Amino acid sequence: MSGYINALYENNMRSSGENLSTAIVPLMKLLSLTIIGLILAHPKTQIIPKATFKLLSKLVFALFLPCLIFTELGESITLENFVLWWFIPVNVLVSTIIGFFLGLLVVAICQPPPQFNRFTIIMTAFGNTGNLSLAIVGSVCHTKDSPFGAHCHSRGVAYVSFAQWVAVILVYTLVYHMMEPPLEYYEIVEEGFEIEEQQPTPDVSRPLLVEAEWPGIEDKETEHAKTPFIARIFNSISSVSQTNFPDIELAGDSSANSPRSIRCLAEPRVVRRIRIVAEQTPIRHILQPPTIASLLAIIVGMVPQLKAFVFGYDAPLSFITDSLEILAGAMVPSVMLILGGMLAEGPNESTLGLRTTIGMSVARLLVLPLLGIGVVALADKLNFLVQGDAMYRFVLLLQYTTPSAILLGAIASLRGYAVKEASALLFWQHVFALFSLSLYIVIYFKLLSYI
Repeated sequence: MSGYINALYENNMRSSGENLSTAIVPLMKLLSLTIIGLILAHPKTQIIPKATFKLLSKLVFALFLPCLIFTELGESITLENFVLWWFIPVNVLVSTIIGFFLGLLVVAICQPPPQFNRFTIIMTAFGNTGNLSLAIVGSVCHTKDSPFGAHCHSRGVAYVSFAQWVAVILVYTLVYHMMEPPLEYYEIVEEGFEIEEQQPTPDVSRPLLVEAEWPGIEDKETEHAKTPFIARIFNSISSVSQTNFPDIELAGDSSANSPRSIRCLAEPRVVRRIRIVAEQTPIRHILQPPTIASLLAIIVGMVPQLKAFVFGYDAPLSFITDSLEILAGAMVPSVMLILGGMLAEGPNESTLGLRTTIGMSVARLLVLPLLGIGVVALADKLNFLVQGDAMYRFVLLLQYTTPSAILLGAIASLRGYAVKEASALLFWQHVFALFSLSLYIVIYFKLLSYI
């Protein structure tokens, strides 16, 4: 009897050791790639200049990532899977809502400077559901005897890609407007004087993180990008500010007989303001190369005739998909090298405060993943998830575990709001994420081993 107990104990210890090794080794691979990027881009070595990393980020954004999404998502998705995977985009919304309330809690407890209240909420709510998740999935599936079985990589990439369109829509609509400079940045002075707009000082050497997930962002700036656009329309402003901040919709053709004037007179004031905000929402930016690749993959994958023509060994266009797969293989190492180059720049000075920075990092990297385990467990109990698919659950859990999205740094730069604070916070969160991800991936593997 004692021999049986000893053997069982040894098996459990061996199993725990294998789980620990299986969880840690993939992250060590990503860490090694990140360190290589850091060494190549470090100011003391400068083996590769920053311009090269920016070019590499453009290749990832416009070529490597779309190729990966199209080849893996297009081959995996079917009409049946499209219905089965419904909880993946819903989980993105759930994680964002929970993060939003955690951000409110951080604001209440840590009390950041008032002008950064919205910034604190946004950076806590929106995580990196794209590049970093794809890199983790790719590294986990590149391990011998992967715990996720056959077709680990294709299923993992398909699940992550299927969630991206929701995050992209949220970023280019809700986040874009929430990241506008607060009205307090515009100093209201006595009547007869102009209102001085505090524009950020132009940065000759734009931080790498600004373009890490949105290359060419400087070309996307609009007339109202760096102004409190919504506040100027919806907030009740004093008579002094009304003189200096005229209603946006009244600009342009002021003729009483013009169709625009007639339309504005016929619309309720609130509806008119909502319409103006909608017109200024950069919805066109949603159709970026990764999003287009996702849409094409879904369309091709859900139509059996098209799928048979594009995917498969005997498909007429298999030589094209094979070429795209070769290009897609460069995505994960390129992303991690870019992350290393971003970390090599170091944290910028921040006026956010140490307490708030720690509070946001703890909420995003430690508290949110715990709540995510509860959400996924509840969804599993309610039979919302694909039965017996460990990778499906792993991707859902991963959506709660990643640091804040690097894309938020690009939005901050575009809107001219909390640019240095975003850079510093993203730096520290990605450093701390090396430890939090290791901890939670070990926990996830242990939980998923019971499925």
